[in-house]
Amino acid sequence: MLEVIEKLLILQDRDRKILQMREELARIAPERLELQARSATAQAKLEHVRLRVRQLESDRKTLELEVEAKKQLIDKYSVQQYQTRKNEEYRALTHEIDTCKQAIVTLEDQQLELMDQGEQGQREMTALAQSGAEIKRTADGRLADLAAREANLRQALGVLEANRNELAAAVEEDACTRYERLLKQRGSSVVVGIERGVCGGCHMQLSRHLVVACIADQEIISCPNCGRILYYTRDMDVSVAE
Repeated sequence: MLEVIEKLLILQDRDRKILQMREELARIAPERLELQARSATAQAKLEHVRLRVRQLESDRKTLELEVEAKKQLIDKYSVQQYQTRKNEEYRALTHEIDTCKQAIVTLEDQQLELMDQGEQGQREMTALAQSGAEIKRTADGRLADLAAREANLRQALGVLEANRNELAAAVEEDACTRYERLLKQRGSSVVVGIERGVCGGCHMQLSRHLVVACIADQEIISCPNCGRILYYTRDMDVSVAE
């Protein structure tokens, strides 16, 4: 195998590792956002129920004030009944007192309903607080793991990229330029074998002339279809082309 091909294969292997590491790093951010969103959603649900419970308590207290106001009216009307000498006024005041009493019954029923809803809300708050705390603990632990993993990957990637530059510098300029161009066009599969007489990149059947040229190992041979750099090793089966 040509020395330049060997160097390109080493460079390609390094590029594949760098690409894999970059892909791993790229997956960390979405996973981090998902964990943060899960924790935030749990907290938002808890806060929503907490606000609803507070509103129920506020509404209940408002009803208490209304009941108290009705009771004060009853006391007022009762005093007026005691003071009046007119039957019509007395009956009218009696009607007002009865109306207030009915209103009190309705208001107290509403209070009971709000109390039941409040107790249910408290139970829901307790359950959400417990599940939210567990979600947060899990998310925090996972986020810490992601942070450590990200730091390790970035450190390792820095080493690989520095070494990659050294490997690229060791390849002759023309071959390196061709490789870099193909790397942008074809991804990390640039230097490919000719197993069973086909291009290892685009899988096009190669002519016998090209296969023989690869086997001869005298110059860099490219696939006429995709432009990838071809190479041959003794363990490759080229019987199809023969």
